Amino acid sequence: MAEQQVGDHIVQRLREWGVEQVFGYPGDGINGLVAAFGRAEDNPAFIQARHEEMAAFQATGYAKFSGKVGVCTATSGPGAIHLLNGLYDAKLDHVPVVAIVGQTARSAMGGSYQQEVDLQSLYKDVASDYLVEVNVPAQLPNALDRAIRVAMTRRAPTAIIVPADLQEQPYEPPAHEFKQVPSSAPGPVHPGTVLPPAEEVRRAAEIIDAGSKVAILIGQGARGAAAEITELAERTGAGVAKALLGKDVLPDDLPFVTGPIGLLGSRPSYELMRDCDTLLIIGSNFPYSQFLPDFRQARAVEIDIDGAFIGMRYPTEVNLIGDAKATVAQLISLVERKQDRSWRETIEKNVQRWWEVVERQSMLEAHPVNPMRVVWELSQRIPENAIVTADSGSSTNWYARCLRMRGDMRGSLSGTLATMGPAVPYAIGAKFAHPDRPAIALAGDGAMQMNGMAELLTIARYRDRWSDPRLIVCVFHNNDLNQVTWELRAMGGAPKFEESQTLPDVSYADIARCAGFTAISVDNPDQLGDAWDRAFAADGPVLLDVRCDPEMPPIPPHATWDQLKDTASALLHGDPDALHLVAQGAKAKVQEFIP
Repeated sequence: MAEQQVGDHIVQRLREWGVEQVFGYPGDGINGLVAAFGRAEDNPAFIQARHEEMAAFQATGYAKFSGKVGVCTATSGPGAIHLLNGLYDAKLDHVPVVAIVGQTARSAMGGSYQQEVDLQSLYKDVASDYLVEVNVPAQLPNALDRAIRVAMTRRAPTAIIVPADLQEQPYEPPAHEFKQVPSSAPGPVHPGTVLPPAEEVRRAAEIIDAGSKVAILIGQGARGAAAEITELAERTGAGVAKALLGKDVLPDDLPFVTGPIGLLGSRPSYELMRDCDTLLIIGSNFPYSQFLPDFRQARAVEIDIDGAFIGMRYPTEVNLIGDAKATVAQLISLVERKQDRSWRETIEKNVQRWWEVVERQSMLEAHPVNPMRVVWELSQRIPENAIVTADSGSSTNWYARCLRMRGDMRGSLSGTLATMGPAVPYAIGAKFAHPDRPAIALAGDGAMQMNGMAELLTIARYRDRWSDPRLIVCVFHNNDLNQVTWELRAMGGAPKFEESQTLPDVSYADIARCAGFTAISVDNPDQLGDAWDRAFAADGPVLLDVRCDPEMPPIPPHATWDQLKDTASALLHGDPDALHLVAQGAKAKVQEFIP
C-alpha cells in the first residue's frame, strides 16, 4: 500500500467529515492536494469553477442552502487573493466556509519567491475566527478539524494554509508527547440550544403585552422558528416585516407578512414601522435604523443567538440572547392574545392592497419589457421547492418586492457585502446542496459581464450530476449598470454618466447556446409567461435573455411626490432619455394611489 501523503490525508479527512465536494481552481501551490483528489476513489469531488472568486461564492451558496460547511480551495498568491471576495461574503452573512489555500514551498519562504504572499496577514481579518498555517504533518488532522468545527460553531469562514511541498510529504499523525496536538473523530457540530434567563423573557412578554400595535422584524437568524413566529404573530396581532436575508423565512401568502423593509422594501412594511408602538426584532442585523420606528416611538425587544450583534440597531429595553425557536416558544407561553384585532386588520388590508399595487406596476408598459413583470410572471409559475438566488443591482429590487415566497422556497443573495456577481455561482452551490430542486438565478447584465457568463460553462459541465437538471439563469438585459445609475440620480442629483454606466451590448442567449444551454430571448412582455413555462419544462439548464427598460425606477416605499419632483428636476438637466424616465416613474408611483 502506497504511503499516504499529507494531501491524501486532507482529502480523506474531508470525506470523514461528510464533505461531498470542494469548489476550487488548480495551481501549482496546491498540486499535491489536486493530485490527491485525482487518486481518491470517493468523495469529495473537486468541482472546477472558472475563477477562484466563483469557487468561494459556490462554497458560500452551498453552505447557505445546505446548512453544512462549504469548502473551497485555491493556489498560493493570486489564487488565494481571488478567494477573498467570496470569503468576505461568507463572513458578513455569517456562513460556515473553510478555505484550504496553498503557499510557496517552505524552503523558499521569505525569499521574495514567485507567488509568495503573506497569507497570514492577508487572511487575518476574513478568517479571524480561525486561521493557521500547517508546517509539519503532525499539525493535521487537528488544524483541519478545528477549521471545520469553528466554521460551523461560529458561522464564519476559516482558513488553513498548506505549503506546496508539505502536501507531498508523508503524513504522520500527532504523537502522544509534548508539543503535539491530537484531534477527535469527525462528527456533527450542533451547538446546544441557548436560552435567555426566564426573568428576561417575562420582561419581554410584559413589554409586548403592554403594546397595542406590535411589529415584528425577522432576519435569517429566525429561519428555524417560522412556526413559532407565525403563532406569536397570531397571538399578538402583529405584522411581520422581513430583512432581505430573511425573505424566505416566512411565506408571502400569510396575510400579515408585510414583505421586505428598507430602500428595497414594501409600502406595508414602511407603514408597519411608522405606526407601531412595540417592536420585536428576531435574528436580524438590519442596519438601516431610519426604516425602523422613531427612537422614542416604540418599546423594543430583540432576540439573537449572538450577543455581539444584539441591541445595536434600535434602542431595545430587553435583549434576549438565545436560540430563536426556543426563545419565541417561551414568549408564546407568556404573552396574552390581543382581543382588539383592529391593528391586524389594518396590516392585512395594507398587505392586500400592496400586492395589487405591485401587480399594476408590473403590468405597466415599458420599452421594451418592464423588469418588474419578469419577476411577477416568475411568481405565478415557480415551483414551491425552488431555490432563487439574486444579484446585487437594480434587479435586486424586483427580487425583493415582486417575488412571492411560498411553500418550501428558498432564496438568498449577498446581503451584507452586497457584492456583484454571486447569483450564478450561488445557484451552482445550491444545485450541489439540493440536486433534486430547480434553481433560478436572477442576474443583471452587469453581473453577467463581470463573471456570470464564464460560469455558464461550469453549469454545463456538471448538469449531469443533478437529478433535477433545471438551473435557470434570467438576465435583466438593459445595457446599463442600473443600480449605480439610479443612485447617481437619486442620491447625488447627477444625470447618468454614460461612459461609466453604459455596458457593451451582447446576446447572452447566443453565448448560452454556445455553452449548451437552451436559450430564450424575450423582447416583448407578452412573451414572458411562455418563456418561463418553457424554462421550467426544460430538461436541462436554460438562460432567459430579457431586454428590459433601464428607466423603470426602483422607487422606495417612503418616497414622496416632492422627492420624486426633485429627482425629476435633476434628471431634466442632462440625463439621456430623461422624459421617458420621468414618465415611467410617475406611472409607477401613481399605482399606489389607485383605490
